[in-house]
Amino acid sequence: MKAIDINRHFLSKASWVDPAKTVDRVIIGDPQKEVKRVLVTWIASLRAVRAAVERGCDMLMTHEPTFWVHANELEKMEKSEIASDKRLFIERSRLVILRNHDAWDRWPEVGIPWAWAQFLGLGNKPTATGANGYQHRYDVEPVPLDSFAARVAKRTATIGESAVQVVGDGKRLVSHIGIGTGCGCDIRTFQEMGCDLSVVCDDGSCYWAGIQRAEDDGHAVIRVNHGTSEEPGMATLARYINENLPGVKAEHLPHGSTFRLVGAQA
Repeated sequence: MKAIDINRHFLSKASWVDPAKTVDRVIIGDPQKEVKRVLVTWIASLRAVRAAVERGCDMLMTHEPTFWVHANELEKMEKSEIASDKRLFIERSRLVILRNHDAWDRWPEVGIPWAWAQFLGLGNKPTATGANGYQHRYDVEPVPLDSFAARVAKRTATIGESAVQVVGDGKRLVSHIGIGTGCGCDIRTFQEMGCDLSVVCDDGSCYWAGIQRAEDDGHAVIRVNHGTSEEPGMATLARYINENLPGVKAEHLPHGSTFRLVGAQA
């Protein structure tokens, strides 16, 4: 299967994506290359690119950018040694990098927000959705905020984030859980959806604005790293490729949390 055909497969099933404007495209490499092995990862870091080459993969499928800008990456690529060296390494290796962002962000049942909710044990049928399908609400039995946060942390610890950030009264009961990833983490939208807790990431929320307003309004917030919240969706993407693209074998390269947590030394 050619690289461009893999791209077309996802776009053909994503009615919510405008093919003329999407970032979902071959970023670098030969679109006509025959692809048999794909390494799927959250972001095309230099570590991930090297891993794809070392494992003999024809393609690296990434959710986030390769050259640190959201759209038109090669055109807007910074003029720096690290950027030019990374591009040269990719070109010499003949690796194809395909971005799958806009399609997988809203892919029903197994895409990014669905996979994150399932990973957290919330099921696969949101009570409500908002922000054009990017933000979901799940209802659970009332539970103290800190108890729910501990459940989240227990699960995120398995993919590299051993603690979560919590804002709000830890004893307050919560039951209407807002789930968001990436920039789809607007707390006001979650409140309009009837949520009493927003589970957000550090890409779509900041403390001095949305989170501080939420605290002043008595709305609870749990925040994790962007990579952590979207890791489950990368696993489902690799599985989708293996089940739906004949002749193409996908392998998931975990990324998890972008940072490590280091405690105080005795």
